[in-house]
Amino acid sequence: MNTIFRKSMLSIAGLAFAGGVFAGPIAAHANPAVDAKPATAAAVQTAAPKPQGDQSHITLNDEQTANAKAIIAATKKAGLPERAAVISIATSLQESKLENLGHLGDANDHDSLGLFQQRPTSGWGTPEQITNPEYSTTAFLKGLRQVDGWQDMPLTDAAQTVQVSAYPDAYAQWEQQATDLVAHNWNS
Repeated sequence: MNTIFRKSMLSIAGLAFAGGVFAGPIAAHANPAVDAKPATAAAVQTAAPKPQGDQSHITLNDEQTANAKAIIAATKKAGLPERAAVISIATSLQESKLENLGHLGDANDHDSLGLFQQRPTSGWGTPEQITNPEYSTTAFLKGLRQVDGWQDMPLTDAAQTVQVSAYPDAYAQWEQQATDLVAHNWNS
């Protein structure tokens, strides 16, 4: 990645993080039904980009599968297309392996919690909210909606702009599994 593009992406990620810090508490009061675009607009979707790089895969237990289904349900409730669910599930696979993580003690990265490893101190919500799969997904999707062109950009760039991770390229490895999970569960 060239230096100018990388610096631009990091600047955008910084703005997204600052926006999340200041807009985070507002997200706790967001009404996904009001904030969502009409279903007709959400149905218009372009072809998803092909997964980037080597792909990882894990075998999911019942809890992880239920969390993937909860992410899909929250995405549908928000009126967003399958691509948003793919980005959300890939993000959760990277952040928590689709496990709704509580406080991990000394092993915890700051105060990160839940499926998306969101932080109460960064304005994502209370610990109780962040560990609620529907709430945390809705909060992630609110951030995703603020990313211009998220539908057409590489998954890892869209996820990174919302999450502001120390490992910005790590989300890409989960795209195929996330795509498969959404394809299998979207209409169930």
